Amino acid sequence: MKAPQDYTSRLRTILVPIDNTEASLEALAFAGVAAKRNKGKVFVIYTIVVHRALPLDAEMTPEAQKGEELLSRAEDIADELDFEVEAELLQARDAGHAIVDESIERKVDAIFMGVDYTGPPAAFQLNSAADYVLKHAPCQVWLCRREAQDKERR
Repeated sequence: MKAPQDYTSRLRTILVPIDNTEASLEALAFAGVAAKRNKGKVFVIYTIVVHRALPLDAEMTPEAQKGEELLSRAEDIADELDFEVEAELLQARDAGHAIVDESIERKVDAIFMGVDYTGPPAAFQLNSAADYVLKHAPCQVWLCRREAQDKERR
């Protein structure tokens, strides 16, 4: 078995999709540590999912403002932890497809995703974006799940 540093030593470009969860921001911090160690770069994306009834380039002002706030928060985390980050706001029909497409376009070494805890461990399920990314990503995928807040769920 390889030592843990062997797995992370090849990670120079990492894609981190963020959303409004602490898990996604923790995934960003982990990605930053790995990229910084290897003098790499982190690409952060926030995807606005556009309903099929609307044109893909529809004006989504409230969603865009929320995305810009989260991307700004991601840049603050990068500054605080001293790693290089490039942030981008996307609009797509499906977040999972957008994440995989970005990973291909940017030729990243890995995708680090935060997934929220949604229930008892025996019933744990991934959201549709994480499920799609795990099935279709052309690179490593690392998931970061926070521990349950309700300790009695365990």
